[in-house]
Amino acid sequence: MPQFKTIIQRFASKGEKTGWSYVDIPADIILKLKLKNKKEFRIKGVVDDVKFERLACYPIGEGNFIIALNGELRKKLGKEEGTMVSVKFELDHAEALQSAELLACLEDDVIAKKQFDSLLLSHRNYFHRYVYSAKGTATKAGRIVNVINAMYKKQNFGEMIRSLKKEK
Repeated sequence: MPQFKTIIQRFASKGEKTGWSYVDIPADIILKLKLKNKKEFRIKGVVDDVKFERLACYPIGEGNFIIALNGELRKKLGKEEGTMVSVKFELDHAEALQSAELLACLEDDVIAKKQFDSLLLSHRNYFHRYVYSAKGTATKAGRIVNVINAMYKKQNFGEMIRSLKKEK
């Protein structure tokens, strides 16, 4: 299992990745993984002593990859930008979680479903995880409404989240 120490960084301005917290994966580790393509992949492992699954690694050009550190993981770590962390991981081949409730609502809305289906699988998975991770029924219903509205506005996940933050 690859292991390395690195510093948490944050994109100030990087398109859809603006505001993301991440760590760089050293190039020698990418070579050892023997990836068949240069696309996004998922990993499972440990950051410091916090376990994770299905964490996304994204290509950022020239054969380099980053591990995106979502808010939930950063909260468990209690660490932010500029902090050193230890990362140990392996490839995660588990299927992505899907929200049955979101799929059912999309079946009832032809326009939203068409837009949703036009997204890359990895982008659809962001929306599924957003809905799936809701704790209560009311929160889940609100998130489904947010996703349907985002489909009408032709927003990607990042655009939807940023627009929701502006509304508060």
